[in-house]
This record gives sequence, C-alpha cells and structure tokens, in this order.
Amino acid sequence: MGSLPESVWLDYPDVRRDGSVVEDYHGVPIADPYRWLEDPDSKEVKDFVERQIQLTDSVLKTCEGRDKLREKITDLFDYPRYDCPFKQGQKYFYFHNTGLQAHSVLYVQDSLEGKAEVLLDPNQLSEDGTVAVSVYSFSEDAKYLALGISGSGSDWVTIKVLRVENRMMQLDILSWVKFSSISWTHDNKGFFYCRYPAPTNEETVDAGTETNSNLHHQLYYHFLGTDQSEDILCWKDPDNPKWLFGSEVTDDGKYLIMTLEEGCDPVNRLYYFDLSTLTNGLEDLRHTRTSLQFQKLIDNFEAQYELIANNGSIFTFRTNKNAPKYKLTRVDLNNPAVWTDVIPESEKDVLESVHCVNEHQLVVCYLSDVKYVLQIHELDTGVLTQQLPLEIGTISAVSGRRKDKEVFFSFTSFLTPGIIYRCDLTKNNLELDVFREIIVKGFDRASFETRQVFAPSKDGTRIPMFIVSKKDLVLNGAHPALLYGYGGFNISITPAFSISKIVLIRHFGAIFASANIRGGGEYGEEWHKAGCLGIKQNCFDDFQACAEFLIREKYTQPGKLGIEGASNGGLLVAACINQRPDLFGCALAQVGVMDMLRFHKFTIGHAWTSDYGCSDEEEQFHWQIKYSPLHNVSRPWENPNREKGTQYPATMLLTADHDDRVVPLHTLKLLATMQYVLNKSLPNSPQTNPIIARIDAKAGHGAGRPTKKLIEEAADKYAFLAKMLGASWID
Repeated sequence: MGSLPESVWLDYPDVRRDGSVVEDYHGVPIADPYRWLEDPDSKEVKDFVERQIQLTDSVLKTCEGRDKLREKITDLFDYPRYDCPFKQGQKYFYFHNTGLQAHSVLYVQDSLEGKAEVLLDPNQLSEDGTVAVSVYSFSEDAKYLALGISGSGSDWVTIKVLRVENRMMQLDILSWVKFSSISWTHDNKGFFYCRYPAPTNEETVDAGTETNSNLHHQLYYHFLGTDQSEDILCWKDPDNPKWLFGSEVTDDGKYLIMTLEEGCDPVNRLYYFDLSTLTNGLEDLRHTRTSLQFQKLIDNFEAQYELIANNGSIFTFRTNKNAPKYKLTRVDLNNPAVWTDVIPESEKDVLESVHCVNEHQLVVCYLSDVKYVLQIHELDTGVLTQQLPLEIGTISAVSGRRKDKEVFFSFTSFLTPGIIYRCDLTKNNLELDVFREIIVKGFDRASFETRQVFAPSKDGTRIPMFIVSKKDLVLNGAHPALLYGYGGFNISITPAFSISKIVLIRHFGAIFASANIRGGGEYGEEWHKAGCLGIKQNCFDDFQACAEFLIREKYTQPGKLGIEGASNGGLLVAACINQRPDLFGCALAQVGVMDMLRFHKFTIGHAWTSDYGCSDEEEQFHWQIKYSPLHNVSRPWENPNREKGTQYPATMLLTADHDDRVVPLHTLKLLATMQYVLNKSLPNSPQTNPIIARIDAKAGHGAGRPTKKLIEEAADKYAFLAKMLGASWID
C-alpha cells in the first residue's frame, strides 16, 4: 500500500461537536453532533468546507501521477463523439462533440448526406461550461425547440424556446421546473411540463444549494409566446405532496398520458385524457381555468406501466405486472378489465426496452446476464421476426419514431468507444449497417481484454462481475485494482467505455472490475428487491464477496484494491469500509447517501424510502441504523476480531456545492465524523491513511458536468487512488 511522504502531516481541522443534539428514535437516543453542517448558508459551514479543500489540496500535491493522468486523460478525451441521429418534421438532428468542448453541440441537416449546421451550441450559454441543456423536445412540425437549461449541475431547470428557422430564442421562460419531461401537443401551440411552486425566497436563493424537501409537483400546459403566469394547471394532488408526475402525448396526438409515482420503485399509476374531446384544443381551458379531467386506467402502485404504442383506444405497455422480468401487454381503453399479453415474460432475460418503428415493428432489447440482446418483433402479434447480432456490450440509445422506416442504435462496451448503427426497416432481411464509428486516437482495443466472472456471495447467490485488464494478464495478486458498484433503485450497470479507466489500466497496470450486485435491475425486479429495505445488507455482502473473489483468484490483494461508487454507490462504498476496513486499500465514495436516518428530509430524498425505508417507522429505523455510514464509524484496531494494526483504507469522499439530489451535508457530516473518531479524538492515532474530501464548486450530482470538470475530477481521484495503492506510472 502507498502512503503520504513523512513530510506531509495531516493536520485535520478542529471541528465543533455539538453534544446537545440528541434525537430519540423509537426509544433509542442518537447523537448528531454535526447537525449544524446541514446548513449550507452558514459561515461556519463554509469555513469548514474551505479548510477541508485546503487539506485535500495538500494531499493531492503529493500524488506524483496527477499531472500525467490529467495530461493523458485530456489527450485521449480529445476525440470526436456523436449521439444517435433522430428525425423530427422532415429534418435530421444529432449531438456532436469535437473532443474537448464542454458540452456537445446540436446540429441539423435536411438529409443524412446533407450539410450539417449548428442549431444550438450549449457552450455559448456560459463562459465556464457550467450551464447545460438537460432536457429538450421539438414541436411536432420541428419549428420550435423547447429546452431545459440547468446551472451548476442542479436538478432545477429553466425552460426556454428556440425558433428553429432563425435560431432565435423566444420570450418564453419557465422557472422552477424539476423532474420533468416536455410534451408538445400536435397542434404545435404549446407543451406540457411539470414544476414545483416557487420558493418564498425565489429572488435570493441560489437554486441547487437549498436542502428543503421538494413537495407538490404539478402538471402545467404552456402556450407559446405567453407568460408562465398564464400557464394552465392541468393536475395537482395536495393530498399527496410527495408524488411525482410525468406526461406524454401519444404518437397520434390524441391522448395525454400521465404517470404518477410515489417514490423510486418501478411502479406507477396511469391516467389518460382524450385531447380530441377539446373542440379548440387546450384553448378551451384558457378561459375556464379548469384542470383536465383524467380517466384512471391504473389507480394503484402495484406495477410499472410504460407506454409503447397505441392504435386508437388500444394501448400497448411494457409492464412488470406479475412479470418481474417484464413483458409486453395490451388493453383497450373501452374494455379496461381485459389485458392480453403480447410478448410474455422471459424465463431468464429482462425485457429492458421496447420501441415501435415502421408503424408495425418493435425494436426489443433484452438484458441477458448483463449483456444486451437486440430483436425485431411484430407489434400486432408480438412474434419474433429477427435477432440482430451484437458483441458483448450495451445498447445505450435507440432512435426512431413509429412513422420512420429506419432506426439508429448507439452501442458501447468497455473496449468500444461507440458505434452508431443504422437499420433500414424496408428490407426483408434486416442488417445493422455501421453509420458512424467513434475512434479514439491512441487507443488499441487489441491490447486489452474483458471477461465476465461470477462471484459467490455470502448466501451463495452468484454475482456477475466484468473484469477489464491488459491482455494476457498474469494472476499473481500484485496488480492494483479498482472495483466499482452501485446496487440500487432497479438500475442496471452495463458495459460502457471510460477514458479514465483505460488510462488506469494502461498506465498503472490496473485491473478494473464492475460488480452487478443485488439492488440493481440486471435480473429484473426480484434482483432489485433482494437488495432493498430490510435486506439491503445483501448489497454490501455482494460487493465484499466480489472483492474477496478478486483477492482469492489473485487478481489483486487488499492493500492494492480500491473501491468506487457514486450516489447509492457512495453509500455502498462507505458502508463497506465500515464493515470490512481490512479488505480495501483505498475508497472513493462519491455524492453518497451517508445519513440514513435523515436523508428523507432533504430535497427529493423522500422518494428513496422505497429502497431504504424511513427512520420514522420503528422497524425500518432498526434496518437503517445497522448500516448507516454516519452511525457506524468505529476504530477497527479496537476490534478483537480484526488483525492488529487494522485501520480504515485511504478514503476520499466527493461532493459538490450544487448537488440538490444527494445534498452535500451527507458527505460533510461523515467526513467530520470519520476524522474525529479515527484521528482527532485520540493522540497518536493508528489511523495514518488519509481521510479527505474533494468538494467541487458550481457542480451537482453529476449530470451536465462540463468536460474540463470531468477530466479534473478523474485526474484527482485516480491520482489519489494510485498513490494510496502504491501504483507507479508506466509510459
């Protein structure tokens, strides 16, 4: 294991502990001495952050590989990237980044062979690249583009409207939008969107730094060219302030579909409104100011329903109703009691996505042992007509409308930067033609290899894990390694290309492993539920089992094994170093949920109770207190079951000042706790591995981060990782 030079003595800041804050949880007193760190506007908190930044900078200056990492990542990152083309009106659109641009630029062309022109350059929205386009939607006739703009990585969005013909921004400005799609009516007069009520201090608040709970989501309709104050309130539910709403106009323009969610579980209610019953469209409501009278097709939270297509009143949905691996089912709105399965649930594979194209065909993606399978089915019968060949990897995007006779696919893998395929649906025998292949200068995929293994967890469950390394790896236990995991919210972690991971492998001789632990969606809803609520510990057991596999099979050894995770994965990493500090040499915990007793009180945290439970409930409190990172920091050298001299691995916690998803207070409180318990509270502490935090400014949970910030963060965290694992740079 690496270490800091003796000349660098970590003088952790003195941090006030408030012993008066003790909360009673169902008869159990829980101290919270750093509760004051929950106030982002406090001068004391800002001083704490500044001192921690200075401490971290002093550590990073000792990481010899930092400059080389930044230089090499920047060099390799400078390659042209493209997203799938998509069609709207009679034009094609696509996003393209020449390499080091902060954000990809939106282009428009009359045909696939036509000259491409810049339609929107998000890099012009700010000088430092911290303003990004987070959501967008074209009007049906492609004359207008509604785009949601977010600043500093915040989830808050401001919707503006661009006129496509002259590239001019219109006067429309819609504020306090969050967790919203943009759905145009087919008369091109306006669109549906969701927002929250404006805060009382909206004139002074720095949006994205506040911590108050997001309540009272509402569905609105906006008419082009009008002030937001004139928007029509289409739906609200004051009796259920935590619920979230989503809207979608059907391909035929006739129906508005609204989904209602109470949390992050894959379940929703589904209501619909027949827009054709309005004689003058939404104009009818401008004068009456009445809400839409939705019909309730699904009025419970028993399953998830995702609209795929409709023929008049006959609707086709992807659902997990009595099908934890998902199926395709159909119902006539005029006979809502009768549902017919179109594509039954697979015995082994997860029905990941379905798109309707060419009027009557379905593009179907399955996930089979965390590898994508691509098929074409008939809409009417569900019959499989063709399976299209794929390497091991991920279909990251599918682009095609129901009326299009072509479809585009974006494909990536650990060793494939990106391939965009085009499929001509008019042919009898369909083929995937390479439309664009993304090339990274200086990257030779033949020098690397990927393998998939299965590690037995504590209860015998086989946990899939991908391992990426240099070719012809010798298993001698001497390699530095990085194990990544997530394990939550039904999210599948599938193969994807990463410049920074390639640099780690190539220039530090590292191994990268990606563990598909329970809690994710890799094997459907049963796999998800096996890592939730009262059995959340399965996630931590799975991750530790994958680490033990890498050590047992001589890929690495504990002192050379780093772990990384973000968000729910940050919780994963922090919980695992509490439970098994002896198993790891370094930990990178990014934007993690660290205070399991109070997460539900901040911004959108209340939605996560579907995975975690809530400390307000006695049984659920007892689940959470057992693994909550903040409440389980202890001195491993005092544990008689640990080897003498065991300490926490070198740890870097990462957060950002505008993360309004998992607010920074989680990281700040855990940081103060770890530094106190492991070091400040006793003289001559055996804890010599550093406990630091990288706290970014003008950044959020991760989305919308400009290229420069991505590179800087990767260079910092992986230079720290390499230093702590004793890995040397290889030219």
